[in-house]
Parts: sequence; structure tokens; C-alpha cells
Amino acid sequence: MEHLCIVSKCLYSSAGLRQQYVRPSETEDAIQEAVWIELSNAPLRLLNTSTGMLCDRAAQLNRFKTSPEYKDLLSSITKRSDLEIERIKEVVATHFRCVLLSHRWEETEVLLHHIQDKMVYELDGLGGTAKLRSFCKVARDAGYFWAWMDTCCIDKSNNVELQESVNSMFVWYRHSALTIVYLSDVPPSSQSGALASSIWNKRGWTFQEFVAPKVVIFYQKDWSLYLNDRSPNHKESPEIMKELEGATGIDAQTLISFRPGMRDAREKLRWASKRITTMQEDIAYSLFGIFGIHLPVIYGEKKQNALGRLLQEIVARSGDITCLDWVGQSSEFNSCLPADIISYAAPPCSLPSLSEDEIQTAVSSLRNIVTMDSASKLYDLLENMNTPLFANCRLRLPCITFRVTEVKRRPGRAAHSTYGVKADGLQELLITTDKTLIQFSRARPTRQTFFLVRPWDRRLLGLPDFSEQLTFADEGESVADWSESQSGSDDTEESSSNSPGEEELSVDLDVHSRSLRLMVHLGQAFSALLVAQQHVGEYKRVASDHNIIAQVKDPASIDIMNIRTLDIL
Repeated sequence: MEHLCIVSKCLYSSAGLRQQYVRPSETEDAIQEAVWIELSNAPLRLLNTSTGMLCDRAAQLNRFKTSPEYKDLLSSITKRSDLEIERIKEVVATHFRCVLLSHRWEETEVLLHHIQDKMVYELDGLGGTAKLRSFCKVARDAGYFWAWMDTCCIDKSNNVELQESVNSMFVWYRHSALTIVYLSDVPPSSQSGALASSIWNKRGWTFQEFVAPKVVIFYQKDWSLYLNDRSPNHKESPEIMKELEGATGIDAQTLISFRPGMRDAREKLRWASKRITTMQEDIAYSLFGIFGIHLPVIYGEKKQNALGRLLQEIVARSGDITCLDWVGQSSEFNSCLPADIISYAAPPCSLPSLSEDEIQTAVSSLRNIVTMDSASKLYDLLENMNTPLFANCRLRLPCITFRVTEVKRRPGRAAHSTYGVKADGLQELLITTDKTLIQFSRARPTRQTFFLVRPWDRRLLGLPDFSEQLTFADEGESVADWSESQSGSDDTEESSSNSPGEEELSVDLDVHSRSLRLMVHLGQAFSALLVAQQHVGEYKRVASDHNIIAQVKDPASIDIMNIRTLDIL
């Protein structure tokens, strides 16, 4: 009996030990999961800064599993706890910290086949090789195991890898532990201003390579620190950020805390408008990450098609029509888009707006002229208009149209012609273009239909845009807190509510005022597009070299029959 008790105690003790210790397989699984999470935001190939060897994923994993950090981690984890999981994540993240290089490509660059199965530190120190070796040494001396350089770490002959690399570039730079910017044209001991003058500031790809990462350090031609600034992050240097703000036209705070996506699309296009790329399609491809877009990479498709696909995706996904605000040449992709990104260099068309007092005065005037029914019908029709649809090079554009009744060329010998244009419901205006327009009038009509159109902008409705509001989590407020804070006010509102009849009258007056405010906004000057009929129901934009500024004669006379959706090729 005593023997059985001893056995029982031993078994109990053994079970207790199993409860206290994590099986090795569990530890390995937890480490492996942390590794894959870390590598999901890292380039496919990385340079080992210790050996100078290029490593694929398998080699990267093998390097980690043979490292002292891994062995120590595997042996030291003994209990299940959140703390240990956090330690796993910390060790893995530290090991796989990666330094990325941002630079201007030069004539002699090291490519993938130059370094495959070779040690970078044993290559000759000429041209691009010297840059690569110096980069790896700087990263190694700063305590990083891994480095990445776009010239030699992508297999550009592999279309699948090239596609993934171009579409992932922004994410890679965003998750880099450090991005080193190498300024090959900035000599040692340069003074402030040299960075602003560097060709690096004018290249297409370097835009995202600077705004994406959180930590950036600038190096001069001899790999000394720019302005001898030894701070750990040059994005926190007021002097350097002020210089970049002046060079890029982008305020310093945006450069520091840039957020990719569709918001402020027209402004982002302006920032990129004067940058240049060696491959013409790259002017569009280098912006995929800026807008958070994934699209096929098709070298050889030409600039207009690449830019057209990018802009089409922006309009299709966001409904943002500000991309149509440009002057210059029309694209072959779609006439509503520009042929070149330089057309976005000028700021968006900005017209004077009314003060709140002026709006109220105008509303009061319209209240005596426009019936509640007609104003509400106009508002409801525009509120229910679809957002723009853009696919297969065809734009379905909701707009308010004004039929052109007269086009007459003004005298002059300039390279571009100026035409006096009249349209139903609009004041007479001028259009300057290098296109030869058909001249006609009511007395001498043409069979081709022309419209001046106002693309419909839903912001004129004055409704809140919930997509731009912070979530409860962002505001640091929970749904429960919000509900509790509202409970008392709801009781108060109920006790002081009006009678049903008074409520209906109040709602009607509010709807009428809102509708009249919309009519006041529609009565202000706007940037118009001139479109010409091609086939039945299809139109093309006629590009202009200046903004076409139009204004309705009488906001009270806007005809709901002129609100339509045009197919623009």
C-alpha cells in the first residue's frame, strides 16, 4: 500500500511538472509563428551584414535557428504566459530588424547575378560595388543583421517576384528598422541646402522611400553623416526637416507621419508631379504604395496607360473627382485624365467661397422664389446620384450638364486658340485650347453635341463624411462610455420634445433650408469640363490649357433634367 502511495505521488509530481513546463514543440511553434509574422512585412531576399551573403527565406530562417538568440530562447521558456510570448516576439523582431537603402541608381549598379553565391565584402570596390559594401558595413556597425538594396535583392527576370516587390515596396520601407538615404551627389562637409539640391529629391521612387519609414538617416558621398547630425533619426531633426519641407513642398509633419491611402489624392499627385523616373511606367508604379493600391506591373505598357490605370483605380475606389482637376493634354487612356503627371503640378482650381452670412442672405432671397417642393426634388436627386464608376478606360461621370449653343473663335495668332462659348443656363465664358473646335451658333447649328459639365461633388450636400471620422478606439472612448453619457440627455430631450405637428414642420423647414443652401453653392463659379459627343451617348473631354471657369446665370433656374450621368471615353 505504501508502495502505491509513492507511485501515486510520483505520478502526481510528474503531471505537475508537465503543467509547469512547455513542450519544446509548443515553443518552436510559437517562435515560428512570430518569425513568419515578422517576415511577412520584409523583403524576400536579404543581405546578411555579417557574412556579406545574399539570403533567401530558407537561408534567413536557418541563420536564426543557428543563432545564440534562438538557442537561448528555446531553452529559457518554461512557462505558459503572455510575458513569454511577448519575449518571443521581442527576440524575433530584434533579430530580423532590417536596414533598407534609398538612393539614386547610377550607371554601374550591382545586380542580383553579380552577388549570388558571393560575399559582398570580397568583391572589388568599384562603382556600385563600393556603395553596396559601404552600405552593408554601416548597417552591420549599427548592430543590424540584415540589409536590403533594390538593385541586387530583386530578381527582375522573375515576373511574379517583380510584381510582389513593386506592390510591397511601401510596406517594406514602412516596417524597416532603419532606412539609410545615400546622397551620392552631396560632397563631404556640405552645408545646409545640399540635401534640397540633391537629385535624390527629384526621383520618383525616393518619394515613398522617405515618407514610408519611421526612422531615416542621411549619408553624404563619403558615407559621413549629413550635417554631422548624430541623432538616431533625422526625421526628428528640425533643420533637416525644414530643408526637406522647402525642397518637396510638403509640410514637415506630413513627411514625418505620412499615411498612405486615397485621402487627399489630388494633393498627393501634386507632390509627385515633378519627379522623374528612368522607366516611364515607374512614375505610376512608384505611387502604388502612396495610395495603398495593388495593381499589375506591366513594363512596356507606356506611361499614359500606367498612369491611367492608377488614376482609374483611385477614382473607382474612392469616388474622388479631384483627379479630374487638371490642365494640359488628355490621355489616350481616357480623355478625362491627363497624359502626364506634370498636369497636377499646379494647385487644384480654387475659387472664392461665400461667408456664412452671405450664404444666409442668399438662402433668404431664394426662399421667396423657389418652392420647397422644387428645391427638395433637386436635393433628393443629387443626394441619390451614384458615385463615379471607372472601369475598362470608361468613366461614368455624374454631373450637371449645360448644352453649348455657340462656339466662336476670337481673333489672334497665338499657338493656342481662344473661343467665346455660350451655353444654356451659363454666363458667357472663354476657353483656350490647342484643339480646333467646331464653330457654330443657334443660327448655324452643328449636329455634334457639346456640353459644359459640372462633375457632381457630394461634399456640396453638406453631409458628414463618416469615413473621415475617428473610431471610438481612436478617440479613446468606448461604446459603453458613449451610451452612458447619452442616456441622461435622451431623457431630457424626450421631456422637452415638441408635439408631432411641430416636429414635422421643423423637419420640413430644415430640409428646405438645406436644399436652398445647396442651390446657393450650385450658383457659385465652378471649374467646368468641355465634352464633345462621339457616338450616341458617348463623349470625350476637350482638354484646355487653362481652367474653364463657369457660372450659372440664375441658381433658381437649374433644371433637374440637366442632371445626368455621362459615359466619357
